[in-house]
Amino acid sequence: MKIGILGATKLAAALGNKFLSSDTSVIFGVRENFVAKDIEWKILSMHADKVFGFREAVLRSDFILICCDNEHLTQLCECLSESDLENKTVIDCTNASFGNEYDCNYFLIQHFLSGKNIYKAFNNLGIDYPNSDVLGLIKETYFCGQDGPEKLKVKKLIEKSGFRAIDAGTSESAFLLEAFFHLSKKIAANKKEKTEYHFKLITV
Repeated sequence: MKIGILGATKLAAALGNKFLSSDTSVIFGVRENFVAKDIEWKILSMHADKVFGFREAVLRSDFILICCDNEHLTQLCECLSESDLENKTVIDCTNASFGNEYDCNYFLIQHFLSGKNIYKAFNNLGIDYPNSDVLGLIKETYFCGQDGPEKLKVKKLIEKSGFRAIDAGTSESAFLLEAFFHLSKKIAANKKEKTEYHFKLITV
């Protein structure tokens, strides 16, 4: 099993390091002309077998995690739509900019990859994770997508990263998962503090 994490973001590097620490094979996919500026990406770029272009990373991967900035999402989706995704699992880890045409990145990706079953997970962390959780308090992530053996694989993948996997239902829940993220950001903005807010699932 090889995980391909697409996007040169803090979330991509952080998830990659979590999987690498569990002895999972991980590669990273970045856009053309990407120049590493952050220290974590400078370190990763020093390894010839770790960082590739989008297309090469997709080709080499079994699980594909989309962790890119929104400004590069369309380019990445076009690359995915031109790639052979048979026997590959695509997981959207992003959140749309509030108020755009689709209002949910999952459905934008689904639009490009019509007919391909896509899952959503890790989006509650945010693209700037772990900066959004410097104390490491987030221990869970929510995931959704079509039920079946592939979904069980996604659950096991999440658990391998060290997070608790909480099933949020079918792909229709993707909009709710992104709304959940935007609500946490709205609360933080209204507090007018340099503080992040996250939700904790409890049972009663």
